[in-house]
Amino acid sequence: MKFSSFAEVIQFAVKREEEAARNYGKLLKMAKEQASRKLVEDLRKDEENHKKILLGLTKVKVDAAASKHVRDLKISDYLVAEPLTPDMNFQDLLIFAAKKEKKAVDLYTSLANKARKREQKKLFEFLAKQEKSHKLRLEIEYERHVLWED
Repeated sequence: MKFSSFAEVIQFAVKREEEAARNYGKLLKMAKEQASRKLVEDLRKDEENHKKILLGLTKVKVDAAASKHVRDLKISDYLVAEPLTPDMNFQDLLIFAAKKEKKAVDLYTSLANKARKREQKKLFEFLAKQEKSHKLRLEIEYERHVLWED
């Protein structure tokens, strides 16, 4: 993938957020369990909010966030995602969503490593951190609601 401008990268990221929101909307129609439905709805709203953040993103905001570190619990890195079905439970959804965020982190990290322009590298690193923070949130939920119960 080649991007010629800051705006093209943002456009690419916005499309990914829109797709994620649509996919969570489809999952919402499938989910039966109340906790699962709430989680999927929250995730769908999060993706819509991420789109708004991206649309308001500037180079200055990217630079300001450059020094922020996002912790990685790596919990979901070692979990196996089950196929999602109407009978999916809260744990299945947490794993699925965290794995999705991990793929996004990996994509943006790879694009940052391949970027030739400093501006694009910083933007992809920013996007990777955003996805990493989403993964962290899901892993904290997993730790709180699933690991705690085991």
